[in-house]
Amino acid sequence: MLDTLLPILIFTALALAVIGAVRRIRLWRQGRPSQVNLFKGLMALPRRYLVDLHHVVGRDKMISNTHVATAGGFVAAAVLMIVVHGLGIANPLLGGLLLLASASMFVGSLFVARRRLNPPARLSKGPWMRLPKSLMAFSIGVFLITLPTVGLLPEGVVAGSSSWLLALVLAGVVVWGLGEMFFGMTWGGPMKHAFAGALHLAFHRRAERFGGGRSTGLKALNLEDETAPLGVEKPADFTWNQLLGFDACVQCGRCEAVCPAFAAGQPLNPKKLIQDMVVGFAGGSDASYAGSPYPGKPVGEHQGAPHAPIVAPVVMKEGKALVDAETLWSCTTCRACVEECPMMIEHVDAIVDMRRHLTLERGKTPNKGAEVLDNLIATDNPGGFDPGSRLNWAADLNLPLMADLQQVDVLLWLGDGAFDMRNQRTLRALVKVLRAAEVDFAVLGTEERDSGDVARRLGDEATFQSLAKRNIATLAKYRFQQIVTCDPHSFHVLSNEYGDFLQEGQNGRDSKANYEVRHHSTFIAELYDAGRLNFAPWKGGSVTYHDPCYLGRYNGEYEAPRRVLKALGIQVAEMERSGFRSRCCGGGGGAPITDIPGERRIPDMRMNDVKESGAELVAVGCPQCTAMLEGVVDASAEVRDIAELVADALVERPAGDVSGVSRRNTAVTTAEEVAL
Repeated sequence: MLDTLLPILIFTALALAVIGAVRRIRLWRQGRPSQVNLFKGLMALPRRYLVDLHHVVGRDKMISNTHVATAGGFVAAAVLMIVVHGLGIANPLLGGLLLLASASMFVGSLFVARRRLNPPARLSKGPWMRLPKSLMAFSIGVFLITLPTVGLLPEGVVAGSSSWLLALVLAGVVVWGLGEMFFGMTWGGPMKHAFAGALHLAFHRRAERFGGGRSTGLKALNLEDETAPLGVEKPADFTWNQLLGFDACVQCGRCEAVCPAFAAGQPLNPKKLIQDMVVGFAGGSDASYAGSPYPGKPVGEHQGAPHAPIVAPVVMKEGKALVDAETLWSCTTCRACVEECPMMIEHVDAIVDMRRHLTLERGKTPNKGAEVLDNLIATDNPGGFDPGSRLNWAADLNLPLMADLQQVDVLLWLGDGAFDMRNQRTLRALVKVLRAAEVDFAVLGTEERDSGDVARRLGDEATFQSLAKRNIATLAKYRFQQIVTCDPHSFHVLSNEYGDFLQEGQNGRDSKANYEVRHHSTFIAELYDAGRLNFAPWKGGSVTYHDPCYLGRYNGEYEAPRRVLKALGIQVAEMERSGFRSRCCGGGGGAPITDIPGERRIPDMRMNDVKESGAELVAVGCPQCTAMLEGVVDASAEVRDIAELVADALVERPAGDVSGVSRRNTAVTTAEEVAL
């Protein structure tokens, strides 16, 4: 009986899966075009799955091993089942391999079931709770019907007609497994991520992320194309492979667990946001969502459609649009969600795309957002300060200007911390360090403008591109080898996001090819390694280090700041959340400007992390981190920039030790030394 039923069941399931795949692809293709290399992507898929994806999954060894056993067993079992039971090519070798594959899958399903007995809050429930049973049904069913092919059971016991009741039971089990594994993979359900996830890895919009690469710069809008939307208003405005990426979500909640806004009780949950995007392009409401909601926002009241606005342009009387605006403005763009996502989904890209529409098309940037953007347009800095006052803090330092020197080794990029009294202390310390190392440097002075980071994160792509192009034109006038800055946000934008707008400079050179951008911690570490800095032994208390998001997760620099602290004689007391899992300070993405309320403040949570480390001082490498952490009431630790710690520890190098460097910037008067 099963000899007849099995091929019918298997090929019916395959046919339905193919129909579902076509339907699913049509849903994704509602999005805008995106250029991908189909053949190259498919060829790269095995490595991206087995290496890049498992590099993230492997951070949890138990889940990684479970996934290998379950997913690997399923893929092997599915292929062999089609050959052995579908095509009837049965022999002991293939049958034995099929038994091993189904047994591996069953063992993996036991661990999946164990995880679902008392699942953590970050895991979605609902249909996902049946997944272990479905995995077991498929693996057990395949195992039992395969036993006769290797001679472990008489042929008639399972596949023959002598036991029709047993045959029907086994057929039912197989149908259950086939329904979840094949039909559900393309029509919807927990296994949907397997189909969508594989294609997402193959056609990822950031192919540079694979093979050990890094890609964190935001994609530029083509503002000259009048037919292209300014940001994303509706789900169909995303590119098709972005929609595909949303569909790949496995609802594991890793993004939710690390999101600072969610932890602070602000109305954002990155997992829920991605699921809302799936609801949007498929059509319907969020009523079936079975995970953690946005804090303070019940599930079931929001709805969407492929060509309906994601955020309602006006208050709706009945029901709500797909997402509320404050959900998008809660994001700090810290990229913790992206770093933790095992499916390598780009949450931040999607959020900024939707912000762009709200800012550029609707002019709906909340709280002080509109004022900051107006200031950037009028004065080239977010605070609205007189551009001519950019160097007032350094009136006694006699800083060399690029306009006077034309060519130096290092261009010191001040950033808009030059207008902030607290960050001016950091800049003065950095100048002292550069002069102690006899670095040939200069500043742009009043020629420097805001890098455009905050404008771009607030969705004002037009203002960002204007600032970027004018800064690029200024940089092209001069010759230098490196840009050094103490601001990771400026560092990131100059290094990773200006490249889309580079043109031939006035001197006939591509400016990007002639310099690199360095964070001051990296540069200081190199100066120390070269023997150009000497430090007195550290005599302070215990120190911890806070990794800035835009230096760490965005640019992969974790070691240089710690090398500097080690050179100072400091043994860093690491916080539980450090390195690539560092908790955001709450200062990125324009979050302090949009100021969406929550149950607690993000910097307060971070300072609590500092307190738990037992440190008396927290070393930082970002002016925004300094501002946010110093703003914590009753903080248990002092906040100091790495440059300040280094400047305090400087000792004079031995006489005659110039290390072959220029002395052009070493002439500092006694009064200036006192001021530093």
